[in-house]
Amino acid sequence: MSITTRQRRPIAPTSGDALPPHAPGRHRPRPSAQSSTWSEEAEEGGGSLDWKIPFVALALLRYMSATSNIIHDCDETFNYWEPLHYLLYRSGFQAWEYSAEFALRSYLYLLFQALVAAPASFLFGDDKVRVFYAVRLFLGLISTALDTMLIVALSRRYGRRIASYTLAMLCLTSGCFFASTSFLPSSLSMYAVTLSSALFLLEKYGMAVSVAAAGVILGWPFSVLVALPITFYSLKRRFKEVFLAASMTSIVALILSVLTDHHYYGRWTSSVINLLAYNVLGGGESHLYGTEGLFFYLRNGFNNFNLCFVLALLFLGILPIARKKFAPDLLIVVSPLYIWLVFMSLQPHKEERFLYPIYPLICIAAAAVIESFPDLFRRKYVTTDSPIVMAAKILRPLVLSLILCASHSRTFSLLNGYSAPLEIYKHLSFHEDAGEGSILCVGSEWHRFPSSFFVPSYISEVRWIDDGFRGLLPIPFNSTLGGTAAAPPYFNNKNMASEKQYLKDTEACTFLVELELKRPYPSRGSDLSKWEVLAAIHYLDRELSSPLYRSFFIPYMWQRNVFGLYKLLKRIPNPETTTQV
Repeated sequence: MSITTRQRRPIAPTSGDALPPHAPGRHRPRPSAQSSTWSEEAEEGGGSLDWKIPFVALALLRYMSATSNIIHDCDETFNYWEPLHYLLYRSGFQAWEYSAEFALRSYLYLLFQALVAAPASFLFGDDKVRVFYAVRLFLGLISTALDTMLIVALSRRYGRRIASYTLAMLCLTSGCFFASTSFLPSSLSMYAVTLSSALFLLEKYGMAVSVAAAGVILGWPFSVLVALPITFYSLKRRFKEVFLAASMTSIVALILSVLTDHHYYGRWTSSVINLLAYNVLGGGESHLYGTEGLFFYLRNGFNNFNLCFVLALLFLGILPIARKKFAPDLLIVVSPLYIWLVFMSLQPHKEERFLYPIYPLICIAAAAVIESFPDLFRRKYVTTDSPIVMAAKILRPLVLSLILCASHSRTFSLLNGYSAPLEIYKHLSFHEDAGEGSILCVGSEWHRFPSSFFVPSYISEVRWIDDGFRGLLPIPFNSTLGGTAAAPPYFNNKNMASEKQYLKDTEACTFLVELELKRPYPSRGSDLSKWEVLAAIHYLDRELSSPLYRSFFIPYMWQRNVFGLYKLLKRIPNPETTTQV
């Protein structure tokens, strides 16, 4: 008599199984023809990337960004570089947001950068430019490490191909190239979104939500909208663990923020609550600082990501076809892209930096769409690839190459067209013969002032001169009034000019920085009997140049742009005043 044994059929996992669709060991029912082709695609692009290659590639590009990036927004200078300069050297400009009366900015964020800036200032002494770039290299290193984690998480969860596409776009798209080393809370929020997304894909839900909470409190409070999908889904999966971790992180971060604000503002206050109250609870008048149309972010997204941005917006469209590969987790990670775009587009005050938190998500969504090209043309129950499917596979590297080439073209155009302000101030270090107590004057180009890190110590003051601007300008920190704890009476939150912001006697100027454009009126420094040109660098004239030529660097066409001259001038001494009696 023979005895037969029957093997128990493996139990299929439930829909709440945390294993990814193609994870080893996860049971799958007998595949249909279409799901079989998806499985083959996953194996073809499967395997995970080792962290070393992404880290080296990102480190190289972030180093290039740190050393060549321009300052894209005057808020970066006056709300972050200048207060940091004051903490290090006890001199620098104070914006009204840092008045103790309003206390809208957190010094805790500045202390994070001071961890590098303080030792660098001790190491490099009077060479403050090196301190500036040390902070930027620090930001680039953070971006490198976090982006590497995201790439590794993507490769482990969805395969080598989608991770490689994302890596290429994180490295070379103009938006990521510039935002990765910008000294802005929105960049810190971008770092938090990157790390939180990586941890979520690695199924570390408590850590993912904790990082998101820290990014909201220490970085930019409004980025809470970007954190909501991961937070809600993580709570659904592991409520107790996620709730406790996120609560503890939020409490600790808020306590640190309040204690830091108390130390520097000299009173009990919370910059996080103040900022939310100013913008949300009726006190805010951000429209005073410029408004843009409904489609501003769509245009801006295309400029900084070109076809990558278009493909990212199409991600939702491919989900009915590729949902077995990407839903639900990748959809949860990418969904803040659409929430943020809609919300920010409805706000009247718009800035390019407001999109920084979703920059990594744009790259992930676009990479998923490119990876799914063949799936768009597969027919159900057909096991062999048709010629159109084969063409779609060939299309993937071609589209990626187009994105990267256009991105390089955009980056090259911006760096070559608008880097003059950073470079012209470096020339001040070659003219110490002007003597101690020299005064540097800046007129209408105040908003491109790259920070006091570029002003040598022999210059005692940087002063604004009246060229017609009627808004409120930053004014130097006043140590006699209390420094960071001061609430100067000349500051207001209505963007109304103060009589103290301009230098009355322009004859006191030793140096002058100005932009000379081809306009029907003379520039202040055009009188060569009073001013000597020390340096002049070409600067792209945005108003007189065609958007086709200036937006992207196209050989033989970019030279058709119109350029002005960014000048550093020195006053020629008046012989009558220098003659010795």
